[in-house]
Amino acid sequence: MERQLKYFFKFLENERKLSQNTLQSYKRDLKQFKKYLEDCELHYNKVKEEDIKDYIKELQEQGKKSSSISRCIASIRLFYQFVLKNKKVKVDPTANVKSPKIEKRVPSVLTSEEVELLLDQPKDVDLKGIRDKAMLEFAYATGMRVTEMISLNMEDVNLEEGYVVCKHGSKQRNIPLGTMSLNALKEYIEEARNILIKTESETALFVNINGTRLTRQGFWKIIKYYKEQAHITKDITPHVLRHSFATHLLQNGADLKAIQTMLGHSDISSTQIYMQFQDDALKNVYRKAHPRA
Repeated sequence: MERQLKYFFKFLENERKLSQNTLQSYKRDLKQFKKYLEDCELHYNKVKEEDIKDYIKELQEQGKKSSSISRCIASIRLFYQFVLKNKKVKVDPTANVKSPKIEKRVPSVLTSEEVELLLDQPKDVDLKGIRDKAMLEFAYATGMRVTEMISLNMEDVNLEEGYVVCKHGSKQRNIPLGTMSLNALKEYIEEARNILIKTESETALFVNINGTRLTRQGFWKIIKYYKEQAHITKDITPHVLRHSFATHLLQNGADLKAIQTMLGHSDISSTQIYMQFQDDALKNVYRKAHPRA
């Protein structure tokens, strides 16, 4: 199985063009499954449908969430489709296995006032403040995933036209930048980034104080710091800014299909979860405007 996993991971990286973050998720899921098979003294090409169902029960007993279990099964299913295609197994044991139903959770969203409060925290009085201001404005203006943001290079931003080219796996999308974000980004590039970087060969758009590409953990720490400075009680992560971006656009009349494109959702159903917030906004407008509300 170890050899087939290596081939499979190469396939995901080279053929499917998956991001490193997604690839690591597949690796974690399948290495955990491999250990389970070893503990049960099962060979991967002898696994049956009942064994997969037993594994699901094992994960449930461990207290794993339905979403985590569904992701694990999806990883295992893709692996077996791969080895089946390469004739290493005769039957796909996952073919008739159903993943646990996932309840769609309501995403955590900031109010417009909370966003304003958060974005007002970084002060452009030093290099770090200028960078942090640009990053927070950029995150809210684009709704990009944290991995997408820290992967950006200088060439991905068009300051003259006011948009950023976002690459996610093998896909690419252009996202417009608002005036506030664009101004903050220009200030960062002109007055801070050139001083922070140690070498002209550094391509990263957002860099840390050592002049190298910012990490996921670095960005999370920045948001946590300003959340505390703003005395906001809600838990704020980069993904909360992404949810807020989509929700506020929808509440202000943006087209759902356009939001789907900007978020990079392959399925419109992933974007439709924000509709519930639009419904509340419309109710408030109706109550205020309709003479017999």
